[in-house]
Amino acid sequence: MWTADNWKGYQLLDASLGERLERWGKYILIRPDPQIIWDTPRTLKEWDQKNGHYHRSKKGGGEWEFFHLPKQWSIQYKELTFHLKPFHFKHTGLFPEQAANWDWLTEKIQNAGRKVKVLNLFAYTGGATLAAAAAGASVTHVDASKGMVTWAKENAIASGLEKAPIRWLVDDCIKFVEREIRRGNHYDAVIMDPPSYGRGPKGEIWKLEDSVYSLIQRCALLLNEQPLFFLVSSYTTGLAPSVLTYMISTALKDYAGNTDSQELGLPVTSTGLCIPCGSSGRWESSF
Repeated sequence: MWTADNWKGYQLLDASLGERLERWGKYILIRPDPQIIWDTPRTLKEWDQKNGHYHRSKKGGGEWEFFHLPKQWSIQYKELTFHLKPFHFKHTGLFPEQAANWDWLTEKIQNAGRKVKVLNLFAYTGGATLAAAAAGASVTHVDASKGMVTWAKENAIASGLEKAPIRWLVDDCIKFVEREIRRGNHYDAVIMDPPSYGRGPKGEIWKLEDSVYSLIQRCALLLNEQPLFFLVSSYTTGLAPSVLTYMISTALKDYAGNTDSQELGLPVTSTGLCIPCGSSGRWESSF
């Protein structure tokens, strides 16, 4: 398991009865997590000091209950700053477990010994984009949601990266990849965090299990002759890390490199254990 254990602004305090107890900066949130199926005593006082509690509905979805929580606040990860706000489907605008990948790609870019051009697809609020830019890469950031791209730009400004070489694009990721192939453009590295399920701008249905391998194959065509890395994340339940390894290794078989895939994890302060939070597959050049 790759564990995001370098956080100071975020802390997973406890996990019990289907819920996480989390500290985001100075605020305490309780959010549901279907993988927390154990029943352990809730002894931490923070369970009763919550600022926000997302209640899952038996009919699907859910809603937030707030207790003196601002509409927006910020936390830091190393030199990066992220704006947070609770919104639909329990999210805050940040997946803290992804910090394990930010650290990895930062090291790859800083040690590359050359200029690095990165493509970040389904780029959300820009965690990987900002980490790559802070490490010295130029980044093309693509997401279909205008609101998410605006949010990512705000995070870049807050992180002092407003002048970094980041190209911000509101676009359908699959269609953008096809256009880049036709244009003959290439990248040193590709990052993608595709959704488990979604719809395109014309109602096209995206289901990760049916579409992700084809997307990985197409993105492999965008790599230059000596790519640096290829990173795929998945939050789809049942898609094992070994499946990511097989897909990435097969799609990048013409390049000299190594693939490894693991669960992403967050350490739980109260127990010293870790909870799984999706998976990632990493290919890196052997040069």
